[in-house]
Amino acid sequence: VQLQASGGGLVQAGGSLRLSCTASGRAASSYVMGWFRQAPGKEREFVAAISRSGFSTYYADSVKGRFTISRDNAKNTVYLQMNSLKPEDTAVYYCTADRGIIQSAFRNSAEYDYWGQGTQVTVSS
Repeated sequence: VQLQASGGGLVQAGGSLRLSCTASGRAASSYVMGWFRQAPGKEREFVAAISRSGFSTYYADSVKGRFTISRDNAKNTVYLQMNSLKPEDTAVYYCTADRGIIQSAFRNSAEYDYWGQGTQVTVSS
């Protein structure tokens, strides 16, 4: 599966952005999908994940209550709605997908097989 992320940009603190990630090649409904981010000089970190059906979602503590992950399997697309953005949210955001990943591994980037190219999110103070 190929993943194409979009929607990043520059926003002031307190603002909002919505990231999109569209999958092609196979039906997205076969994959757990997620978002990770990587800031300069830091390791890639888990942001959010969503089950194949979209029924279950998972978040890093740092974004819980501010970010919402969702998916539209008919459009092969997963979204990350980011509200109340903070300067520390500045990073390159990557979407990811995997068919066989189990719930206990959702937060581990090494468990995902497919990655998009990343989209830059910059939050100014």
